[in-house]
Amino acid sequence: MRKSINGLAAIVEGSFKLDPFNGSLFVFCNRSRDRLKILEWDGDGFWLYFKRLEKGHFKWPGEGEAMTMDLSGEELAILLCGSKVELKLRRNEVNGRRAV
Repeated sequence: MRKSINGLAAIVEGSFKLDPFNGSLFVFCNRSRDRLKILEWDGDGFWLYFKRLEKGHFKWPGEGEAMTMDLSGEELAILLCGSKVELKLRRNEVNGRRAV
């Protein structure tokens, strides 16, 4: 996760053989899957978004070697919010509530 805009754009062009200027979002994740960066070209410059999870990790598809996938907006949202769903499912349920 040391690369910034120029390094990530070079990966998109060199490794993935894609155009970083086409308006797509390019999402990168670290090995422990608790940090990600999103590279976006908005027409006159790049945006670089960064997110670090304090608990849990992202449910990243195809762990291991570099790969590309086409995701819909909904699929990207699920990927980004997957840890929130996982943490909600881990909560202890409240049992035996009584009104006094």
